[in-house]
Amino acid sequence: MKQEWQKYIQIINQVVKPALGCTEPIAAAYGAAVAVQALGCRVPDSIDVLVSDNLYKNSMGVFVPGTGKIGLAIAAAAGAIGGNADAGLEVLAAISPEQVLLAQEMIDAGKVSVKRTITEEFIYCCVIAKFEGKESLVKISGGHTLIVEKQLNGKVSFSADESSKASTGSICEGVDINIASIYEFATQVELEKIEFILKAADLNTKLSDEGMTNSYGLEVGRMMKKSIDDGILSDDLLNKIVMETAAASDARMGGATLPAMSNLGSGNQGIAATIPVVITAKHYKSTNEQLARALILSHLGAIYIKSHYPPLSAFCGNTVTSAAASMAMVYLAGGTFEQSCFAIQNVISDSSGMVCDGAKASCAMKVSTSSCAAVRAFLMAMNSRSVSGQGIIAKDVEQTIINIGKMVSHGMSSTDTTIIDIMSA
Repeated sequence: MKQEWQKYIQIINQVVKPALGCTEPIAAAYGAAVAVQALGCRVPDSIDVLVSDNLYKNSMGVFVPGTGKIGLAIAAAAGAIGGNADAGLEVLAAISPEQVLLAQEMIDAGKVSVKRTITEEFIYCCVIAKFEGKESLVKISGGHTLIVEKQLNGKVSFSADESSKASTGSICEGVDINIASIYEFATQVELEKIEFILKAADLNTKLSDEGMTNSYGLEVGRMMKKSIDDGILSDDLLNKIVMETAAASDARMGGATLPAMSNLGSGNQGIAATIPVVITAKHYKSTNEQLARALILSHLGAIYIKSHYPPLSAFCGNTVTSAAASMAMVYLAGGTFEQSCFAIQNVISDSSGMVCDGAKASCAMKVSTSSCAAVRAFLMAMNSRSVSGQGIIAKDVEQTIINIGKMVSHGMSSTDTTIIDIMSA
């Protein structure tokens, strides 16, 4: 196997992983669990949480799984009292109602503080837990579970070396990777090297089924199903993809106690990279091998495009994730590499103006929007129709990706600040 291909597998394994709940509040839950573990107590006397603006933004309106409640305070308190410090993004998987009650009692007693802090990191969370005169501090920076420092009673007990402090946003740095090499890898690597990606199909399909079966959030998926049953919408590939993808997001943002297979720190983007590909594979009666290769195209393609801009920003990452999913759909339909590039161009042209104003129930609508764009772009690409040399869309897909990165990194920083100011007012 090519040396670069091994690096691609390492990248996927590092940032495509199960996550229970929205990853921003879960970062606080994880930090709190680790901090309290060092204190060796059941319920700490107090918890102080300091977070970056973007982590704050993405935690304001989303349900924390297993709690039925919203926000960083309940996430941190629940993580401190009932979290598994060894479970990473699934830190709250085993939390009990009794522990949630204790967590809420801490909040009601004014023992949990959440504040924004000035930091250059987009993903940053510092948790300080106290118990009987002892103090434990945990800093997470650059990734939702990337601990860079631990302190106990003011003494540093752990400090990450510089190589391990690298942000998930720079995960492709120094790696020879582009859309062409991703396509070659996904379609030619030995199947046994990438079969693990089928776990994404399993986890995210279960989440979609949960969202279709039970009431969560805005019920975007269930609303579409009702409209199909009522004869308002047709039961076609596009509506099935949009409906089932939105249902998974409904469940995730509504606090379902099922993990999503996330992509680069985002469960919704993991869903957007997975469900449309799974449904397209069913439509074309694809083999498990074809599905695995398509999921690699979608997930690694999304990671690569997103590595061109900050991990949290004013830009809704579902756009480029769905662009990668559209590329994978072309592959499943028997299209060419050129047509796969067309699909990416088409999606980015269509929905690159969608902003991120925090994680919340309405994310299911944005997931459905980008997934709809993915289907439309895929159909256009299969007919060799592509946006080219218009607006931020260059004639070459790699330049388009550079352009989208530049737009987000340099052009949307003030938009991000304005959105956070509006939400915090």
